[in-house]
Amino acid sequence: MNFFNKGLKAERFASGFLKKKGYKILETNFSSKFGEIDIIAKESDILCFIEVKYRKNRDFGLPEEFVDLRKQKKIIKTALYYLFVKNQDNINIRFDIVAVEKDLKGNFKARLIRNGFEADIE
Repeated sequence: MNFFNKGLKAERFASGFLKKKGYKILETNFSSKFGEIDIIAKESDILCFIEVKYRKNRDFGLPEEFVDLRKQKKIIKTALYYLFVKNQDNINIRFDIVAVEKDLKGNFKARLIRNGFEADIE
């Protein structure tokens, strides 16, 4: 299985994981010229832009450590574009990360990092 397919499976796993936590999935793989957002969901009255990071092991660090500043800026720009095209203003937003890894048996496991990063959007 190639890396793209593993990433897609991790994103599907993350969507199910978020649903179990009460999130309502609105969109997946929303893309613009600025970048892509893996999952857009609502948790109560908060619109969440969620980056899913998958790593098969921790040899090079935790999955969430790979959401670097450059990636954050792309996600923020894409989120602003989403808010514009969907005519969403005066809404609470948040940037979350779902870190997906495999356990010793090869099964996916996920951790939710609420407010994985912030944007100063004024």
